[in-house]
Amino acid sequence: MKTTTLGRSGLHVSRIAFGTWQLGGEWGRFDEESAITAIHRARELGVNFFDTAQAYGFGESERILGKALRHELATDRGELVIATKGGLRRTDSGLVRDASPEWLRRGVDASLTALGIDHIDLYQVHWPDPAVPAAETAGALAELVAAGKIGHVGVSNYDTAQMAEFAATLPVETVQPPYHLFRREIEEELLPHCRAHDIGVLVYGPLAHGLLTGTLTTDTTFAADDWRGTSSVFTGDTFRRNLATVHALETFAAARRMSVSQLAIAWTLVNPAVHVAIVGARHADHVQDSLAATEVWLSEADVVEIDKIMASATPVAGPSPEGM
Repeated sequence: MKTTTLGRSGLHVSRIAFGTWQLGGEWGRFDEESAITAIHRARELGVNFFDTAQAYGFGESERILGKALRHELATDRGELVIATKGGLRRTDSGLVRDASPEWLRRGVDASLTALGIDHIDLYQVHWPDPAVPAAETAGALAELVAAGKIGHVGVSNYDTAQMAEFAATLPVETVQPPYHLFRREIEEELLPHCRAHDIGVLVYGPLAHGLLTGTLTTDTTFAADDWRGTSSVFTGDTFRRNLATVHALETFAAARRMSVSQLAIAWTLVNPAVHVAIVGARHADHVQDSLAATEVWLSEADVVEIDKIMASATPVAGPSPEGM
């Protein structure tokens, strides 16, 4: 497994992080023991970076991750980099953004308990909260760093202006944006900004939430508790048109002896501003295929050809908290 230094944070991490959004319940039911086996497999293959969030099942995803890594967290804690996120709150009407100091403090303590650890290596504000001044959010996290509960602070789903506002109080060490072949808007401003300021970039959704796995068809249906079942990304003409693009990518990838998943992940890592791609799995047999993407080499000519294939695709976005 190839590794990198995550920007100004100085954290030494695997270029693929194991993501755990799929373990919070928003992607339908799953077998917990299979998920734990997948985490163990990722660790065996060299992954030392694990990303989760309080909002992924409000403790469920963090609990499963902590359970899977319990032995190593107790015996070799320094080998693991645990990242989580806070700043979302569950209400009777759905998720709301809450990056207030009080909720973040409560969230950090809840995450520490769920994970079974005494400090979080990287804590990220999950979504910008327009109702709370950035100085208040950043100030609370600075206090938590001073208290030893957090090692490093990052943000997720922030744009450059929001990052600059936050950084006026506390440096932004990392950012976690969505990035995949069907969603590339961060190339315009965010990635150049991060390169210029040595901000670590860990991108989520490199497989476009399953669209780039090559396993979906026009007949695919989703469980009632899977958010994709009500998403326009996975229904109608947009879905059918983008599946045709994925098929073309599969043909391109097969000619180069790789899977379309490996192609999609490797493509995100080609960008020099991207340090890490976050990839999730609920089965061990999916882990090895994804992690092999770090060994895939894409030439400049390959990237140009991929751009040509994507020219007919429809850009897509993922869900916001309010849409979950």
